[in-house]
Amino acid sequence: MRHKFGYKKLNRTSEHRKAMIMNMLNSLIKYEQITTTLPKAKVLKPQVDKIITLGKKADLHNTKILISKLQDIQSTNKVKKTLSKRYEKRNGGYTRIIKAGYRYGDNAPMAVIEFIDRDVEAKKVDKKSKDQKKDINKEETKTASA
Repeated sequence: MRHKFGYKKLNRTSEHRKAMIMNMLNSLIKYEQITTTLPKAKVLKPQVDKIITLGKKADLHNTKILISKLQDIQSTNKVKKTLSKRYEKRNGGYTRIIKAGYRYGDNAPMAVIEFIDRDVEAKKVDKKSKDQKKDINKEETKTASA
């Protein structure tokens, strides 16, 4: 029997664990797919499902709860506007965990956690195209030579 085993501690203090889960939640909402260790992904999955379920209920109270849990307005808006609309017919099970081998350095089991029916373009939100990188490099060389 699993008495008094409420959650995984992940060998971290409570403050560190809460901050890590919040950061991983924000990253998963922003990019819709992240790679992490398997135990962290297993801890993150129920948290994400609760966040999406809160986002599906459109009232001020749930919005304030989302903002307090995520600490990020852009993530809250994405949950309320896009993810809740995408999963309005689905009753739970918004994410999947795919095992991804073992990490090279310490042989830790890795996993990919992603949304079901995810937007593939969301992975490229912060990435710059090659043309933008070339423009930045040209500007840097001009300022360095001047």
